[in-house]
Amino acid sequence: MTEEGPRLSAQEMIERLSPALSLGMRVRAVAALVAGLAGAVFVGALWWSEPGPLPGRTHGAFALFTVFCLAWAGYGGWLLTRRVPLFAGERVVAAWIALVASVATAVVVVVVAVQRGTGLGLAVAVGGVFVAAALVLAVRAHARRAVLLRRMRELTGGREGA
Repeated sequence: MTEEGPRLSAQEMIERLSPALSLGMRVRAVAALVAGLAGAVFVGALWWSEPGPLPGRTHGAFALFTVFCLAWAGYGGWLLTRRVPLFAGERVVAAWIALVASVATAVVVVVVAVQRGTGLGLAVAVGGVFVAAALVLAVRAHARRAVLLRRMRELTGGREGA
């Protein structure tokens, strides 16, 4: 005969197996927060300190890069405030930020190359590499999340949060 102790729910087992914020996740979150804030301050300082009037597209590029930096800072802050297992949701969010940023940056670089009439092939190639890398990361993040959620459903017998 086996003696069983008190039965834990699947959610309790999951919480015991992995803390909500491991040291590695905490370091990544702080790095994203600090890098995002530093980037926003740096880009904002460059934008503000320009000696003369800037063309509209330059204002747009500075604004876009500032938004990207603030998105990473927001992501880092969001990670630090989570107290529950994320089931790879943080990777999905990061992958989407990276994909949107790489697509927007590639478009800006290609538009600038077209307007200047030089380096269009290089701009498209480099932008394509960054977009492809971000897309691969997004697909992998979604696949990993699906595996973890499927495993959670197996453990809970289909009851979310049991």
